[in-house]
Amino acid sequence: MEKQQPSKQVRQYIKRDAAQARAFSPAVITQGGRIVWLAGQTVVEDANGKSLAGDFIGQANEVFARIGKTLEQAGGTLADIVTMTVSITDARFGDQFTKVRKEIFGDNFPASALITVAGLAKPEMLVEVQAIAVVD
Repeated sequence: MEKQQPSKQVRQYIKRDAAQARAFSPAVITQGGRIVWLAGQTVVEDANGKSLAGDFIGQANEVFARIGKTLEQAGGTLADIVTMTVSITDARFGDQFTKVRKEIFGDNFPASALITVAGLAKPEMLVEVQAIAVVD
């Protein structure tokens, strides 16, 4: 995925070394813009219908691709996300998710919670992302 550029509203990222290493911000302060509340997204196949069962990185990238399309419809980009709640089905996926998040957000990360859950709506689903964005 390509790094996203944020919209023009005022945004300040609170950064700490440990949080930056894990690809999240302890807080994001915004001024102006419209709030977009994004439903949780999960996937089991890519946009072409190819199964992503067992492919955590593939699922994470496809989830962000779909969130990005939704944000485009709202006039924004992935960089407009200010906070997200992420559910993963195995704590060992945490480092992989950090890698994906760094690729997408560069070094201005949304505030975030990462939660390990026993399962999602379907057994083959490995990750779900719910987010809030602020767009112009």
